[in-house]
Amino acid sequence: MSSPKSRSALKQLGNDLRSARLRRGISVADLAVRAGTSASTITRLEKGDSGVGIGTLSDVLVVFGLIDRLTDLIDARKDELGMALDAERLPRRGRSSAGTRRAGSRQSQSLGNEGDDTDQDGVAF
Repeated sequence: MSSPKSRSALKQLGNDLRSARLRRGISVADLAVRAGTSASTITRLEKGDSGVGIGTLSDVLVVFGLIDRLTDLIDARKDELGMALDAERLPRRGRSSAGTRRAGSRQSQSLGNEGDDTDQDGVAF
């Protein structure tokens, strides 16, 4: 079951598809043949039926020469909220504790202080 907002948007989409079809002078039957579906499916699409597949919508948009509009629906480059949330999850610059230990170990070895990890009694820390 779809939400009221979703139903309203689908109804508007259906009305817009119907207007586009009528402006082009295409009958429901002709659009159905050209889109590879049935006339009843086109009618359901124009009524905003949520059960019509997105593939059918894309085939109709191809017939209308508007398929680029489908790819613009959720353009990741224009998703400001999504980009902001993604940026918050990025790691902050800095060293991890393991990276700091490795760097310190390399530094002590290069200075010839290999014994820094043991005390004078030979107990390792």
